[in-house]
Amino acid sequence: MDKFRMIFQFFQSNQESFMNGICGIMALASTQMYSAFDFNCPCLPHYNLAYGLGILLVPPFILFLLGFVLNNNISMLAEEWRRPQGQRGKDPDVLRYMFCSMAQRAMIAPVVWVSVTLLDGKCITCAFCTSVPVETLGNASHPRLSQGEIQRVLARIPCKEIYNGQQLIANEVAVRYLRCISQALGWCFVLLMTTLAFLVRSLRPCFSQAAFLKSRYWSHYIDIERKLFDETCAEHARSFAKVCIQQFFEGMSTDLVAARCHLPRKAPADAGEAAEKLLGITDWGTMNMALKSWHRCKPPLHLYPPALPSGNGWAGEGQPPTHPSAPRRETAAYYSWV
Repeated sequence: MDKFRMIFQFFQSNQESFMNGICGIMALASTQMYSAFDFNCPCLPHYNLAYGLGILLVPPFILFLLGFVLNNNISMLAEEWRRPQGQRGKDPDVLRYMFCSMAQRAMIAPVVWVSVTLLDGKCITCAFCTSVPVETLGNASHPRLSQGEIQRVLARIPCKEIYNGQQLIANEVAVRYLRCISQALGWCFVLLMTTLAFLVRSLRPCFSQAAFLKSRYWSHYIDIERKLFDETCAEHARSFAKVCIQQFFEGMSTDLVAARCHLPRKAPADAGEAAEKLLGITDWGTMNMALKSWHRCKPPLHLYPPALPSGNGWAGEGQPPTHPSAPRRETAAYYSWV
């Protein structure tokens, strides 16, 4: 249990680790889905190709879209891309980094699905069973079958229980031939994906490390800023609701006092703290204006120190004196009455 707790805490440490965990879970789920999937080839000449390629390509596309949906950064990317310019510019490199990062993670589950499907060989066997070279592997000079009948017989190769073309080509020979081709394609696909991942991870820092660090930093900043803004809005809403409910009950107690001459109860001590957290935003319209202002013109990313007043009236304009004034000399005079 401690190991699982440590793994769970690692996934929750930051957004990137969390999304890596989600993509790993989706990759395992894709293999479980394929193992639990009941593959039934239609064994018809005009439907085998569509069914086999559909099982090979459609689920990876769905898993790819699901990887984008489960990624929390997709809404942040859309918001950053569509927001007005305002007081803060939009860096296309940061947007490109965010999109590429999400696309790379979303590709994990589809790659696993395609790899497992090709290594299993059922889809390729169903899709290309009518393309088996009968001249090489079987008896192409069968006198009683036309070309259309031969295609119908070959289409039944994945369905061993209804296959009746042993005199044309043995079922085991055709299935083994197609499965070998499928496994070869599967290992080539795995090798290609592994090589691409290695090149991307190893060669990217060699060319644009500074730009990569800059894009990654500001991508994390946008994510953290959004979380802090949501937390601040939630805290303001909590304080607003607390003060609003407190004022409602104070008004009700005042009405009861006027009607029944009862003394009102003392207000709770945390009401003042909640009022301080409102920061002057105490009505619906002002809060909506603040939210619209945050969306339209976010503050520029420039921090400046607060102005420090001094004794001579300096309030941040210009530079304060860097060298203290020289100490004043005092001279003592002595007079004698000689």
